[in-house]
Amino acid sequence: MIRDERLYAFIVARTNRSRARIRRISIHQRWLKASAVMMAAVLCAAAYGLYGLTREVARMRIEEENNRLRLENELQRQKLEKLEDRVDAIEDTSRRLSEEAGVPASEGADPRGAGGPLLSLDDAALAVVEARAAQLEANLQVFEAALREKARVPSIWPVEGETTDSFGVRGNPFGGGSNEYHSGQDISAPKGTPVVAPADGTVIHAGWQSGYGNLVTIDHGNGLSTRYGHLSKVEVGVGQELKRGALLGLVGSTGRSTGPHLHYEVRIGDVAVSPRHYLPAQ
Repeated sequence: MIRDERLYAFIVARTNRSRARIRRISIHQRWLKASAVMMAAVLCAAAYGLYGLTREVARMRIEEENNRLRLENELQRQKLEKLEDRVDAIEDTSRRLSEEAGVPASEGADPRGAGGPLLSLDDAALAVVEARAAQLEANLQVFEAALREKARVPSIWPVEGETTDSFGVRGNPFGGGSNEYHSGQDISAPKGTPVVAPADGTVIHAGWQSGYGNLVTIDHGNGLSTRYGHLSKVEVGVGQELKRGALLGLVGSTGRSTGPHLHYEVRIGDVAVSPRHYLPAQ
């Protein structure tokens, strides 16, 4: 005898008072088992996929956080390196400027030698380096200000040559046996020898003036000025800014002069003072 392995389901589709129509649906057991197995497989696959997706999302979040931390660490390291370079540059510049300007180092500086790379990367280390850099930059501004002031004080010879008549009373160079007051320092040099500015300043006169011949006058600030007389040629104009060592003219013998030389004056206000106080040893 053949077993009927089909399953039957009876569904009432529509009923009324007179009759009821019933429809029979049959499903073979094999198909039901296959459907159940397939559904279980689908559910397992879905669960495994969801588990894998969850792990992948977690891994991506961890990797993203690690990348963020690595980036922050690298940025902090770069910031510290820049600060260290900034400190090194400021220290080198401040030492050089302090030597040139004659300004002593800050009282808080340790006279003993010390150094080496700063390896810590925490916020405290960055704060310390930032504070050190700010202090060094403040010192640097002091040194630069002192150096600027020093640069405006005549401190080099305006021309290479032999000193002749000095500041003060001298005999009349044109003879007659009389004496006269000489307001500068004469420096003998061949005609055409370059004359340079002994300090930074602004040209306030460039042209002819009685007694001086071709004259250049430089204002160095704070009431200090210098004059350069008897030039054969003037190389600058009024209002021109000059740096120490800049060419301003050529030695000549114009005006009241007995021969090629430079008449060099230093004045405080309108009063001439001895240039010897400003000239270094020859």
